[in-house]
Amino acid sequence: MLFDKIVRPALYRVSGSDPETVHERTIGSLARLSRVSPALAALGRVYRTDDPVTFLGLRFPNRVGLAAGMDKNGRALHAWPALGFGFVEVGTVTRYPQPGNDKPRLFTLAETDAVINRMGFNNEGAEALAARLAATGKPPVPLGVSIGKSKVTPLDEAVEDYRFSLRALYPYADYFAINVSSPNTPGLRALQDKSALAELLAELRKTSAGLAGDAKPTPVLVKVAPDLTDEALAELLEVCLDHGVAGLIATNTTLSREGIAPPEAAIGEQAGGLSGRPLTARSVEVVRFVHGETGGKLPIIGVGGIFDAGAAARMLDAGAGLVQLYTGFALHGPGLVKRVARGLAARPY
Repeated sequence: MLFDKIVRPALYRVSGSDPETVHERTIGSLARLSRVSPALAALGRVYRTDDPVTFLGLRFPNRVGLAAGMDKNGRALHAWPALGFGFVEVGTVTRYPQPGNDKPRLFTLAETDAVINRMGFNNEGAEALAARLAATGKPPVPLGVSIGKSKVTPLDEAVEDYRFSLRALYPYADYFAINVSSPNTPGLRALQDKSALAELLAELRKTSAGLAGDAKPTPVLVKVAPDLTDEALAELLEVCLDHGVAGLIATNTTLSREGIAPPEAAIGEQAGGLSGRPLTARSVEVVRFVHGETGGKLPIIGVGGIFDAGAAARMLDAGAGLVQLYTGFALHGPGLVKRVARGLAARPY
């Protein structure tokens, strides 16, 4: 493929083989592209797929979205639909701006079709994202906003941290993703525990209802880790159902290193969350478990290791209503978005 053979090697060559530099240059280019309407229209004619579906009470032009982490600060919002995405999730953003963890913190495992990251929620903060959305406008597809806890905020003050970001971004989000499952913020995954999650969701539900007024509250979804046991996941689901969560995003990155190609074992020793092809089977398992455990009551966005339409279809067959791409898109380009979206469009759902 053109992207794999020419574009990606060129990007890495001019970026000193540093994946984070590649990422930053790509987002910068797409941010500039977002301001050029004729170019967006031309790209859309190549990549866009019309396969409309209603999910969470929202109309999506197709089932394939961009996962959080790619465009944390919403810099390239109008480029993503032109590249074929049916929805976009920005973030994860935090109440306070933060630089994230020390570099290097992003590692590509090309042979494994995977990425390890320990970015640490590097972002400009919730207020900066709100200001950008006010200035540039939302994209022409549903917009999700992933919010997380600031590193400087103690766990016992996490609720107010999330509430601040929810309030700041409420006018712009079509749904919120509550990130309590990243492995790269110390202590964050403790918020998946039953009592901590119940407190957080109760307060966010109250805040959302107050902000919505007479309108229907913006859907709130919880993003879960693939490393939870079935028992822990069942407890989490019980809390989500009790507190009116609109749905789940399954899954975040994993701490497991299973599936890494032997020549890349040394890179696999880097700390951080693993995403990509090694996560494919586990993400589908989690989606299937969530769907079965809740009797289909919780809508699911499936994410993790989707590299072709077949993997996306398995997510939908397991119970997901939408899917998201991250690592597959980063490693193989926008052609993957087109192939997955059109492959799903050709199937009866």
